Amino acid sequence: MPPTNRLEFLNSKTAVIAIAVVLVGLAFWFGRANGYTAGYEQAQTDIQALQGEATRIATEEAAQSANPFQAVNPLEGVEANPFDKVKKVLNPFEN
Repeated sequence: MPPTNRLEFLNSKTAVIAIAVVLVGLAFWFGRANGYTAGYEQAQTDIQALQGEATRIATEEAAQSANPFQAVNPLEGVEANPFDKVKKVLNPFEN
């Protein structure tokens, strides 16, 4: 038997369940929309931070490789003078 007035419909269990489902749906939609927006903004800041760190590291590495004072000396362990051998060849009588 259908309800005779609107008050009986609002007091029925089906109306309460329908209203609860609609409220839960609205709460889910609102939370998802806000969460998506906050997550997107957080992802943007994370990407900017990562790019800034990568830029800083690349700049430091480029500066270190271009600095001639930090380069390894290729003649560091060499003790012999190559011109001594040439002197002996050109003048065999000199000690």
